[in-house]
Parts: sequence; C-alpha cells; structure tokens
Amino acid sequence: MTQYLNPSSVTARRIRTDEEALQVAREYATIIGMEASQRDRERRLPFDEIRLLVESGLLGVFVPKAYGGPGVSVVTLTEIFRIISQADSSIGQIPQNHHMCIQMLEMLGTEEQKTFFFSQVLEGTQFGNAMSERGVKGVKQMKDVLRMQTRLRKNDKGGYLLDGRKYYATGALFAAWIPVLAANEDEQTIVAFVPRHAAGVTVIDDWSGIGQRTTASGTVRFDQVEVAEEWVLAHGKRFDMSYYSGAFSQIMHAAVDVGIARAALEEAAEYVRNLNGDESEPIEDTYLVHRFGELGIRLNAAEALLEQCARSIDRENELIRHELEQKKEQITKMVQHTSLLVASLKVVATDTAIELTNAFFELAGTSSMDEKYNYDRHWRNARIHTLHDPVRWKEYHVGNWYLNGVLPERQFNL
Repeated sequence: MTQYLNPSSVTARRIRTDEEALQVAREYATIIGMEASQRDRERRLPFDEIRLLVESGLLGVFVPKAYGGPGVSVVTLTEIFRIISQADSSIGQIPQNHHMCIQMLEMLGTEEQKTFFFSQVLEGTQFGNAMSERGVKGVKQMKDVLRMQTRLRKNDKGGYLLDGRKYYATGALFAAWIPVLAANEDEQTIVAFVPRHAAGVTVIDDWSGIGQRTTASGTVRFDQVEVAEEWVLAHGKRFDMSYYSGAFSQIMHAAVDVGIARAALEEAAEYVRNLNGDESEPIEDTYLVHRFGELGIRLNAAEALLEQCARSIDRENELIRHELEQKKEQITKMVQHTSLLVASLKVVATDTAIELTNAFFELAGTSSMDEKYNYDRHWRNARIHTLHDPVRWKEYHVGNWYLNGVLPERQFNL
C-alpha cells in the first residue's frame, strides 16, 4: 500500500499481555495526573502527554493477535480508559476514535488494509477522527447521507479527491491519520483514511467547550485532498451486517464518564479528610459518612455494569471472529441484547458522573469552590462529555424491549 510515515517518529513499546497493558496504563495515569488540573486551567494541549501515550504502546493493545497485536479483551481496554480518564478525562477521551477505527478496520477492511494499518498502529501511528458534521445528527438512513457535505469523488489519477468540513474532530490535531466519514458519488458512506499532513488538510484548534477542554475537538477542513484508493474503507457495508454494533464505541465513552466519577469521589474524600485536620482520625459526621456511602454504591454499580458490558462484547467478538457463518442469527441476537445493556450502562454512567461531580461541593463545602482548586473541572468534564449521545433515546430502546419485547433494528446507532 502507499506508505505514509508517522510525522512524530516515535518508537512504540510492544505490549504483549492484558496484565502488562493495565500496568502500563496505571503508570501512564500517574504521570499525566500530576498536571491535569493545570492543563485544564490553562487549556494547554497535551502534545507531550499524547507522545508518551504513543510511546507507551497503549494505542496498539486492541490490534488483533492475527495481525501481530496483543488483542487485549474489551474488559481490559475499558479498564484502561477508566484508569486514564480518572487521571485526565480529556486525554482519556482522545484515543476513543482510534480504537473504534481499529475495530472498524477489523470488521470492514480488506486484508491489505488490515495488514497495512495494523502494522502502522503497532509502530506508533495514531488515528484521529473526522466523523461528525454540524447539521447531520448521525448517519442512520439515506436522507442523512444526502445531507452530508463531505464528499469523495474520483479523480483522473486512479484515486479520489476529498472535500468537506468536519467538527468535533477529537484527536485529529495529534494524529498521523484522520479517518473521515464521507459520501461517495453513489451516495454510499465511506471512511477515507487521510494523512494528517496531506496537502489540503487543515486542522483548526477552535474547540471552546466548557469541559474536556484539551481534547482539541475542533474543525478539520478538506480541500481537494488526494486520497489513494487503498485508503478508502467501505463503511456502508455495515448496513448489511446485522451483527455490526455501536456498543464498542459507546462503552469507551461510558468508561470515560465512570473514570470522571471516581476521580470526583476520591478527591472529595481526600479534601474532606484534610479539612478535618487529622487524617488518622475517622470522620464521625453521620450525614457525611452516609452520603459518601450512597455515592460510593452508585459508583460501584456503574463500574460493575461497565465490566459486565465489556464481557458481553468480548463474548460476541469471539463468536464473530470464529463462528460467524455457523451462528450468525444467534450472534445477531446477542449483539442486540448487548446494545441494550450498553445503552443501560450509558444512562447509569451519565447519571453517576453528573451526581458525583455535583455532590463534590455538597460534601466538601464552600471552601472547596475556591478557584485555586479547580475542582469544578470534574463537573464541567462530566456535563459536556455525557452529552455525546443523548441518553433519552437509549432509555426509549431499553423501555421498548422490557415493555414490548422489541429489540433495536439498527444497533450500531444505539
């Protein structure tokens, strides 16, 4: 395939096992957690921290074993997201689309595409994303495709030209390749993998959200960008794959929210203990102890559901990889039920993150609201990130199953 070198020229560690991946994640989280508050306060983009992430090898952990990667479980991957997001949720969110694209390549890519891109990832390549357009809320049916402004057209060189504008392009500013959702001349959706520094690509740092401030989730513009044929993924095939699910993408977002919730609860407890003056003495305030208990139970439930959902995705992935033709109908049912389970998780994670980050100040008191602490970043991060996908639609689909026995038809949009 056409070669494109990672401009950051880093050497990535080769992680071999799930246990090693978790240990590396913990070590990395310790490092990035030291200045997480300062980065948020100053909106200092984490270029150095992302370079460390690439060098750590954590971006390669979901590459399948058949292509030289460790192929860690979804249980392990979501725990990595939770660990990193507890330390810095902006950095925790940035690789979500990277891993989503690894799964997309595994399910939709040709053998040549998988061999090429997976080897790039293992060498340290990071995928960004340019999937969302303002005015197009998801691509669920033909009318959504027709509304898309980002277009891929054939050129006279045997390749394509890409034109369009995307927003919420988390990770694009740091990446070597930007996967771009576009419509082709046949009104089919494709994903074009575009080199970040290709002629005609402009990444604009115009993200100004109140939370997740250092994700650089701004605009990417594509002006007559040349795209090689082998960089184009037949994204529209997923409409014909009854077992294709959005649960994997969603569970990573939920892990970010759960990580934010744990950070808020642990930091609130630390602040209250320090405020008490003597950390060796237990706090006897009945209300405080009871309220911490309530919030801790909510967090425990969210973390347990996160793991349950991850195990369910692992089970269906195993069947898809090894027994798809023999058990396609069974797998499709499993995927539908897992989608509802992950939808439930997203609701629980949203409610938990919002409640715990808000309760921080109720527990820690007025003094904790001093700007010097920047504790409000947890609420700001939770509030904006939990809006990523409206939970009201998830509640509808879960309710439709329990009341009417109706499973979602297009679970990749759930």
